[in-house]
Amino acid sequence: MRYILENECLKVEIDSFGAEVKSVYGKKNHIEYMWCGDKKYWGRTAPVLFPFVGSLKNKEYKYEGKTYAMGQHGFARDMEHELVSQSKTEIEFKLCANEDTKEKYPFDFQLCIGYQLDGNRIRVIWKVINQDNKTMYFSIGAHPAFNCPLESDEDKNGYSLYFSGVDKIIHHGNDVGTGLALRENLTLPLENHMAKITPGFFDRCTYMVEGTQTQEVGLVDKSGKRYVTMYFDAPLFAIWSPEGKNAPFVCIEPWYGRCDAEDFEGELQEREYTNTLQVGQNFETSYEIAYDREYEYA
Repeated sequence: MRYILENECLKVEIDSFGAEVKSVYGKKNHIEYMWCGDKKYWGRTAPVLFPFVGSLKNKEYKYEGKTYAMGQHGFARDMEHELVSQSKTEIEFKLCANEDTKEKYPFDFQLCIGYQLDGNRIRVIWKVINQDNKTMYFSIGAHPAFNCPLESDEDKNGYSLYFSGVDKIIHHGNDVGTGLALRENLTLPLENHMAKITPGFFDRCTYMVEGTQTQEVGLVDKSGKRYVTMYFDAPLFAIWSPEGKNAPFVCIEPWYGRCDAEDFEGELQEREYTNTLQVGQNFETSYEIAYDREYEYA
């Protein structure tokens, strides 16, 4: 079911299937900021990645002597989420473990996903609760796709990515075939904290940025106006657009977890960036997205 949040600046549409944002419309400038989900390029808009982020080696993981099959990015994005509460500017959903999820992921959990509007900002709130009688291991991440370019007669080449406070980004790529992280350190040089999108910019790999190098990433149009800015405290993030398609969107993805590395051979609890919850503990975090094309940046 689709739900609407609205204030004087934004009208936001959210689907309870996946608790996924489907539209963010700027009421003052009449701009649609979110990708539409056209399957020609990518059929999603802003999935929540849980209980895994990215791909697992051989599409499986090991836990307590058993091997479990798991597809990319977990299963929360492909499940109906229960509405908990809603007002004009806030909404909350929850997803609880059931017999089907336990066959793939042997933990009793509750995942709560909330959205709050405040002016031209959306705050996204995640809460993971360990309801099991054993330690729980999980990852969670965002995957919102923003229109880039904003106008249908433009091309995203010439738009820029903005990274606050840094003059270069050190990142890892991934194997396009397996989706696994490569160990090689790559450098993305920046000019005035920005990297211009050029032909082939996204064709080599997903840009996976570790080590909290920056906590503010945005998109800048050809006129120099920053129209989307994401604020987060996640330990890593990714930048992605489908390889070889010149797709008209860019994803900025705060992650608490990531795909397996190409040389990983361990068990679930040994995965890099995995989160650990003891019995009865909660994990809570949030990030914000600001939408404003009036801000003159460069």
